[in-house]
Order: sequence, then C-alpha cells, then structure tokens
Amino acid sequence: MADTNNQTDSSPLTQAWARLTNPQKIGLMGAVAAVIAIVVSSAMWGSAPEYRVLYSNLSDRDGGAIIESLQQMNVPYKFTGGAIEIPAAQVPEMRLRLASQGLPKGSTAGFELMENQKFGTSQFLEQVNYQRALEGELARSVQTLAQVQNARVHLAIPKPTVFIKDQQKPSASVVLSLHPGRTLDAGQVSAIVHLISSSVPEMPAKSVTVVDQNGTLLSAMRESGPELLDPSQLKYLRQIEQDYIKRIEAIVSPLVGANNVRAQVTADLDFSQSEQTAESYGPNQPPNQAAVRSQQTSESLNSSPNPAGVPGALSNQPPVPATAPIVKPASAVAVAAGGANSSQKESTTNFEVDRTIRHTKLPVGAIKRISVAVVVNNRTVTDKKGNPVSKPLSDEEKAQITALVKEAMGYDAQRGDSLEVINSAFTDDKELLPELPWWKQPDMIALAKELLKYGLITLVMLALIFLVIRPAVKNLAPPPPPAEEEGGGTGEEGAEGGAAGHAGEPGGEHAAAGEEGSIVELGLNKSAPYESKLQAVKQLAQQDPKIVATVVKEWVNGNE
Repeated sequence: MADTNNQTDSSPLTQAWARLTNPQKIGLMGAVAAVIAIVVSSAMWGSAPEYRVLYSNLSDRDGGAIIESLQQMNVPYKFTGGAIEIPAAQVPEMRLRLASQGLPKGSTAGFELMENQKFGTSQFLEQVNYQRALEGELARSVQTLAQVQNARVHLAIPKPTVFIKDQQKPSASVVLSLHPGRTLDAGQVSAIVHLISSSVPEMPAKSVTVVDQNGTLLSAMRESGPELLDPSQLKYLRQIEQDYIKRIEAIVSPLVGANNVRAQVTADLDFSQSEQTAESYGPNQPPNQAAVRSQQTSESLNSSPNPAGVPGALSNQPPVPATAPIVKPASAVAVAAGGANSSQKESTTNFEVDRTIRHTKLPVGAIKRISVAVVVNNRTVTDKKGNPVSKPLSDEEKAQITALVKEAMGYDAQRGDSLEVINSAFTDDKELLPELPWWKQPDMIALAKELLKYGLITLVMLALIFLVIRPAVKNLAPPPPPAEEEGGGTGEEGAEGGAAGHAGEPGGEHAAAGEEGSIVELGLNKSAPYESKLQAVKQLAQQDPKIVATVVKEWVNGNE
C-alpha cells in the first residue's frame, strides 16, 4: 500500500523520468543542453548590433585616448583594419561626446600651443610656437579637402629688418598625402596655394610649393603656359564645344533620327591677351591741296656807311654850322649819308603730313581652329518579308549631311577647320552594357542577406522543435490509462472467475480457465503496447462473451 501511495503522489514527469534508462537520460540531457545553446546563440546572433567606423587613421596617442574614454563610458568597441568601430546606433552620440573632450586632437597642433605659455618665455620661443601653431592650423585647413588624407605645411618666414635691400619675402612648402585613387586638379591646387599665401603676410603665391606623397610637383599645374588653361577658360572651351555639338545634332537629327547621329567637336581657342598700336604715313600731296600746319616769314634791311673827307688839316677843322633845308631830295640824303642799303626776305611754310594711328585690342577666346567628327547610323528599312534591314546612306545623302554640318559649324578652310562625316551601323547599347538583373542590384543583395539571416534562425528553431523537443516530450509522456485499467480488470476477472468455479457456479471451470488465461495475457504482460492489449480484449470478448460479462458484473458490484 505504501508503494502505491508513493507512485500516486509523484508527478507524471517524475514517473516518466524514472521509466527511462541511464543512456536515455544522458541523451535527453544532452539534447536539452544543445537546444538551449542553439536557442541562445541564435538569439544573440539575431540581436547582435551592427558595428560602424567611429574614427580611422588615428595616431597612437589619439587612439589610446579614445579607447580609454570608451572604456570609461562602457561602450563596446573593436578594431578592424586600423579603425575603431562601435555599435552603429551609438556613433553620432559618441562623436559628440568625444568632441566635447577635444578628441581626436590630431597629429598636428594648432593655436592651442599658445594657451599654456609659461611665464618668462623668451621672444624667440614665442615666435617658434606661433609659427608651429600657424603651420598646424594651415595643415588642418588643407585636410578638410575630400581628396587630402594628410597634410604638412612648412613656413619659411624671414626676420624683419629695417633695411629695404635686406628684406626677403616669406615662402611655404606643402606636402600632401592623398587618398588612394584620388587626384587634385589645377583649380584645387591653385586654391591650396592661395589659401597658404593669403594666410601669411606679404607671401606671394609663386613662393608656395605643393608636393604630393609620390614626389609630384603639383604647383607646376597652375603655372601659366600655352597648353594649360585655368578652370574658367576650360569651362568656356567645353561650353563652346557642347554648343557646336548640339547645333550639329539638331540639324542632322530630322534627317536620320534623334538617336542615329553622334557628333564630337574639338575647338582650339586663343586665350592670349594682346593690344596693337599702328602709325601709318600716306604719300605727299601737292601744296595747294595739303593743309598748312605753320608759316613763318622774316625780312631784314642792312645799310653800311661809306668813308668821307680827306685826311689833312682841313678835315680836322670844326664844322660849319649847319643849316637845315626845308626840302631835301632823298638822293641827297643818301649821298649825304655817304652809304649803301641791302634788304633780305625769308618765308617758311609747313604742311600737315598724312598719318594714321590705330589702337587694336584683340578679343580673348577667339576661335583659331575647329575639328568636327560626325557618325551617322544606317537607315532601317523593311525587306519583302517585313523584317528590318540596315541600309547604308547614299552618296547624295552623305553629301547633303556634310553640307548641312559645314553651315552649322561655320566651316572656314582658311582657318584650318576640318570635318569628317562617316556612315556606319550603330551597335545596340544593350549588347555592350547589359542591364543587371534585379537579383544583382545592391539593394536586393542587402535585403537577401537580411532575409537569409532571419530565415536561418527560423529554420534552426523549427528543426529543434520537430527533431529534438517534440520527440523528447513524446518519450516523457505517461502511458495511456486505459491499458492499466484493462490489465487490472483482467486480474479481477480471473480472481472472480476462480471464486465462482470453486463455488460450483455454472461455467465456473471455464471462467477460471479464462481468468487464468486473461491474467497471463493481459495482467502479467505489462510491457505489451496499448494497441495489442486492446486487440486481445476484443478477441476474448468474441470468443467467450460470458467471461467479459462476468468481469463487468464484478466491476459494477465492486464499485457499488
């Protein structure tokens, strides 16, 4: 009775566990442990955060300071390819927090060098620190360009002097480390040069040298030359070429179709600035037709006296008092004067000379020469069967297209212009550049990766449920109660049948025999499955219904 009560009080799970053998118990515990491990690992894999780059290409000093700060804030991190990565959701917040701490400081120091000046620092040391700070700030400014990975700036600032002949201009040199696959054009190099020259007083732009990590002199790109153009000139050149291309394609497209003509134009422009001053003289004209510029006339009268008197005493006597006659002829006056008169007259006339002065300023960007190449596709016609066929253009059509292109481009043979028109069949763009299928698109690939990730987790969970958990639960389930009740009823039936046989009831022997057979078949054979027991009971009821009736009768009497 005690054993029966203990078995009744225990749970079905405990009874099922007690029925298992030791190998079965070990296998079941291993399966449960494997299920727990797989479930936990799948959950961790599915909920693992995505890591993104926080900072890359850091110096050892900045890297150590950033890691120390992340450890203090309990932020997970890892190294991949020389970069510090943290969970993607925390990247913006961590950058702001690290920036508030002044991280990363960078390998170059700026004007923060001037913040901690010690008392009693010499003027020379102050000047050195100022130059270092200026170099660092300029390097940081240059590093803001997308193509520049790292930059170093060296300034050569001469000492100030009061003597003009000893004054020297400052100069600078810049060393750039560009990102892989990146380059700088002439406009960007010119921008760096002007940035450096405008940051240092009295530094000319020509004194700035820019070199990349490969030793290429980038500052030579901005030097003026006939083959080099500044960005504005290059933009103007491209605009001229594109205008000619649009003009040519617009006039030829109505004849052959919008997609059946291609044109390319190469223009040679003259960007030199020049001024001309010319002075020309015409042939001399007759005096009566020429304009008088100046006229000068001069006249002179000369008179020379003759010697008079005879040497001697008489001539040395005092003169007789003169008497002035009222009328005296001119000849007498001349004779009395005793001299001769002479006159001279000069006249100079200056006429204007024909002269032409011409001042000419040539325009900038004048067209020196134009080269045009035009390709026209074959015509598409249908044959007798209705199939499309490519047919070349006739000579007359080609000549017509050539004449139209010449008029559109302003063809000038004296200028050296060239034109080439070719008729050929075009190749389909789809054959050259096949479109990527939808499953090869980058967005679809990323979506497929996410679906595959969660699909694997779902597949693992289903496999655990149907292959491990379900069989384990099925083995732990208790046996069906009808099997135990039938076995017990068969035992009671044998006992009651035996009693009836001893009591001399009719059919007692047969009942006893049936009882013994049923006990042996159903009562003692407890390991038989439920289906076999049920089949045996059905056969017994068909063979001898009286035994079944007796058993049922005894059950009813016993329950009462």
